[in-house]
Amino acid sequence: MGLEKRRESQRFAATIKKERVMSSNQSVVTATGDQAAPNAMAQAHYGAVRFFNTVNFRFQTLRALMETPAGSADINEVLETLKLIVDGDVQSWYANWSALSDRVFELAESTADRLSSGNAYLRAHNYQRTAEFLLPPDDPKRPASWDKSLARYGKGLGRLRVAYEQISIPYEGGNLRAHFFPGGPESGEKPLIMIVGGFDSILEELYGMLGKGALDRGYSVLAYEGPGQGQVLRDGLKFTHEWEKPTSAVLDEFLRTHAKPKQIVLVGMSMGGYFAPRAAAFEKRIDGVVAWDQCYDFGECARLFMRAAADPVLSRGADFVWTAGNACWTLGLAGTDQIVQAFAPYTLAPVANRITQPVLIMAGELDHGIPLHQAIDFKNALVNAKSVTLKIFDRASGGAEHCQTGNQTLVHAAIFDWVLANFS
Repeated sequence: MGLEKRRESQRFAATIKKERVMSSNQSVVTATGDQAAPNAMAQAHYGAVRFFNTVNFRFQTLRALMETPAGSADINEVLETLKLIVDGDVQSWYANWSALSDRVFELAESTADRLSSGNAYLRAHNYQRTAEFLLPPDDPKRPASWDKSLARYGKGLGRLRVAYEQISIPYEGGNLRAHFFPGGPESGEKPLIMIVGGFDSILEELYGMLGKGALDRGYSVLAYEGPGQGQVLRDGLKFTHEWEKPTSAVLDEFLRTHAKPKQIVLVGMSMGGYFAPRAAAFEKRIDGVVAWDQCYDFGECARLFMRAAADPVLSRGADFVWTAGNACWTLGLAGTDQIVQAFAPYTLAPVANRITQPVLIMAGELDHGIPLHQAIDFKNALVNAKSVTLKIFDRASGGAEHCQTGNQTLVHAAIFDWVLANFS
């Protein structure tokens, strides 16, 4: 490590003040000085020995399993499938996850018990989403796989009798998508939980990740998909750094036909940790915002990631190829050489001082894509926020991954405790 890098690390460790979430047999403490965690970007191979050496294969496995508490995944049927997948081979990944989805779909079709059948449909949806995830954007298997995944999701919610409304929102010559899930009888006295995904999320995923947990607690949920995401991306609308525009369009359409909620809390997952705070900076109908995870400057993340383009080995690896391909697809770029410039405006630095709502920032110490210092930078930039809560999860807690992936119960405890503290 060079002298300047050592000095930077020492300054970071000496000045950080953070709320650190420890494992279950430890208390929550405020760490300062040499207790502070190192920058996670230096630990690029954290957890690589789990399941696969390919980082994205490992992470997407945890992502699929993250929905287990919601009934949208089950552990051993996933573990048995992993044995069959060739590490780094996206076609092997697709074939085996898709085969699992088909088997679980047949189980759903043949099961009389309504709850077992409904959850099997949702598992089949999740596994098909996971199968398609790593395919190149132009892979001919994508359209049929997408349709299959959405159909299985719809059958699952129908079998489980989950009430929801599909909303189409006119936007820039196309349409955004949203699902509204009405809460329990006391939901009118609670804030509406509004959820948006990130760099590679789809609308249907948001139910199993957070939406069901909110419904179980009596909240109403409005999940939506913006430009560059899911069906909206497939219909041709690409990312925008001005996320307040699609968010305002969703709120306008929702409030045109629904009563105004008592409060609105916007939760942004993954790159949604940029999207949600960006929207809250301009859209004052939002009463609180959660960055799950923190994503203060995605432009910096792109710059760090694209250093791999100069490495003849890394630039041919499955991790780089997929991420660069998805960036070009979601941004509408002709080549990877345009990625850094295209993502440069995706920073909260110019607008953080406009955020006046309560803010919850969540971060994993060992996030493989977003430097930990961004959580501190974001907290320090929120000079006009009503309150700022920063939760940094360590490895022992099981929440050190990006978005605390693999530990849904930890995420829900953090988010819903914060909602209770700020909006009860």
